[in-house]
Amino acid sequence: MRFFAGALIVALLVAFGVIQFASDALTAPAAVPGTLPARVPLAFGLAVYRTLDRIAPAPYVEASLAQAALAGGDADSAERYAVKLPASPTRDELLAHVALLRGQPVLAREYFLAAPDPDAVEATADALANADPAEGFDLEWLLKKRLVLGATHPDAVAQADWRMGLFANRQAWRQVPGSPMQNAWLREAMRDFDAAVGLAPLSERYLVSAANQADLLKERDYARDLFAKAAAADPASADAIAGLGVIAWENGDRSGARQYLARARALDSRALMVRALERDLR
Repeated sequence: MRFFAGALIVALLVAFGVIQFASDALTAPAAVPGTLPARVPLAFGLAVYRTLDRIAPAPYVEASLAQAALAGGDADSAERYAVKLPASPTRDELLAHVALLRGQPVLAREYFLAAPDPDAVEATADALANADPAEGFDLEWLLKKRLVLGATHPDAVAQADWRMGLFANRQAWRQVPGSPMQNAWLREAMRDFDAAVGLAPLSERYLVSAANQADLLKERDYARDLFAKAAAADPASADAIAGLGVIAWENGDRSGARQYLARARALDSRALMVRALERDLR
């Protein structure tokens, strides 16, 4: 009995070792050149994992084989392994990349939203917005809804709100100046920036964006409050300090504006708001 138990233990150790080497082979492209994992042939890893798939299928086996197939440009095999996975973000992510490999960007977008994969969705939204900011806005809105439904961390939702504000602003400047449609998009951007601030009240970036939008809408008191909050959240923010200078200049206080400009320049002379205040004071 001791002999058989010992033999079983040895066999298990060998099996685990083979699986480990196979795993190393599948991740060899990311390994440091010259290390042992980088030296294990990919074919060996694929052979071991395909054997496992036949005798003891498991999610990590299917996912690894699908990723290897994607890396090799084999969409059919990747899909075959991916659909064996239980419903999960990993499955949706793999199927999204299968769709991309097949030249089906709309389907890929749906899978990236289902996962969700914020980075992939945002990259697509940026590409859409280059041609039509409203399309980028709509996709970012869908991402936000998906993040909210998934009880994602508020910071990720705030990022989506902020990006919606950027797209709304870009769409506003495509409208007839002073038109109701332009005003509607500008107001939409204000709501989005406010939403981002509400979720991440210590974010200097969101506060400055909201402050600039409020100033654009002639809501100077609100803009000043937001710039002040941004400066309190990040005392090293040249944009926040210069923003306070812009509001001072708009209110006729050139002396105060110059004082803010001096402070902001000392922090970062190349900041966008510093340059804007410099133009105002010329």
